[in-house]
Order: sequence, then C-alpha cells, then structure tokens
Amino acid sequence: MSNLLIRPEVFRDRIEDFGFEYLSFETRKLQPGQRYSGNTAGRELAIVVLGGVCSVTSSRGEWRNFGKRATVFDGMPYTLYLPINTEFTVITESSCDLALCYAKAEVEFPAQLVTPEQAGIEIRGGGNATRQIHDMLPPSFPAHRLIVVEVFTPSGNWSSFPPHKHDVHNPPGEVDLEEIYYYRIERPEGFAVQKVYTADRRIDETLTVRDGELVLIPEGYHPVAAAHGYNVYYLNALAGSARSLAASDDPQYAWVRGAWSEKDPRLPMIHR
Repeated sequence: MSNLLIRPEVFRDRIEDFGFEYLSFETRKLQPGQRYSGNTAGRELAIVVLGGVCSVTSSRGEWRNFGKRATVFDGMPYTLYLPINTEFTVITESSCDLALCYAKAEVEFPAQLVTPEQAGIEIRGGGNATRQIHDMLPPSFPAHRLIVVEVFTPSGNWSSFPPHKHDVHNPPGEVDLEEIYYYRIERPEGFAVQKVYTADRRIDETLTVRDGELVLIPEGYHPVAAAHGYNVYYLNALAGSARSLAASDDPQYAWVRGAWSEKDPRLPMIHR
C-alpha cells in the first residue's frame, strides 16, 4: 500500500500528524449522550459535523444543538472553529460522525460556528469535471493557518482537475500547502481513484480510495476521479506557508479549462 493512502484505523479516535509540519487530523464516531473532551494546545481546530447533532462547551464559549445532516450527502455542513489553547467538550445529542482538522498555530483568533447559511457554495469546472465545493474556513476566514473545504464529485466525474499543485511558496501565483483528502463514498462498496505525481515523476502514485480512507498530499499534482455509479465526497484540510489557495495547473492539461462549455446538470447535489 502507498504511504500516501491512510486507513481509517490510523486516525480514528486519535490525533495523527502523518509526518506533516502543520496539519493533523482525527475522526470520532460518538453515541447519543457520549462526551469527548480535549485541548487544542498549540493547534487551531475545525470540528466538522459529518453527521448528527451535538453541542460544545469550551473555555471560549458554548454552542448548542448544531448539526443537521445525517450523512455528508444529506445537507450542508456545520463547522466549529476553535483557536489555540482552548479546552472543549463535545456532547452528542444523537449519534455523531465528526472530523477534527487541526493546524499548528501561534496566533489566536475568535471561536466561531460556521453555519450552512454562512458556508460558501461554488459549482466549479465543467462537463464531466464539474463538482460542488463548500467553503467552511476559506482563506478569508479569520484563522492563522487552517483552511477547510468539502467537495462533492458526481458519479463518473473528475475533480481537482485540471491537475494542480501548491508546493512552492511563490505568491501570488502559488503557495506551499500541506493537504489531506478525507473520503466518503455514497455507497460503501464504491471507490474513487486519486493520482498524486510530481513533474519529474519522483512521486507517481495511482491510488484506489474507499469510504473512510485518507490521502496525503505532501507535494505534487493530485486529481481525482469518481467511479461510475458512485458519488464521492472529500473533506480537504490545508495549512502551510500562507493562508491562500493559490495553485498552479499542470501545464500539460491546463488547456482543458478552455474546452468546458457547460456545467454538469446533476449539480448542485446539495442545497442549503
């Protein structure tokens, strides 16, 4: 197995940094009435409610009964941002499926709950490379390093295409970002295919990714394809040299942008 493809048991119920300098990640599935407590310490944190309803009490404030969708395919996200040095406790109102995205930080920003009404929606690409993006913690959000978005790719479509990279600090055209792709597939037997490669082919991986698995993007280009018949979701967390999503396309495939004439009519998949 590629060392870029990470099985869920590695980051389930434990914070794992995968050797990254800034990013770390974990998932937790909690039963109704269960509690989970933690401290962000030297990291900022985004708690993404993948499914269920929960409350959070913390040293920065309290948020009650947030979350609505049963799964990621059922609605828009609720995301709670907590800054460094924050004690917190999650209390579940129902069964809860949570993703906890951390980034090393030194600057403190206000805690904030990002509701479905506040999350941005973009239909990006064209043809069979059309996908839906939800911006929960975009670069404009007040945080130190952490950026969080989620992406829905319809059955048979390509995503993160044309292939792009963000591994060189050369603003404004490109910045150096670590990134994770955390996957959910609408039916559990489905899969996506992700390519991770550098121009010199020092990295040249083709990964079959299944429900609940994670792909590391330390550098290089990283397009995705959803298997026919299977809608694909992935959660992206990013952090690095600047709070920007500036990236550069693989010049071999950049021409594709000019060939798109219409959007996939299946999108948007998710509505507010």
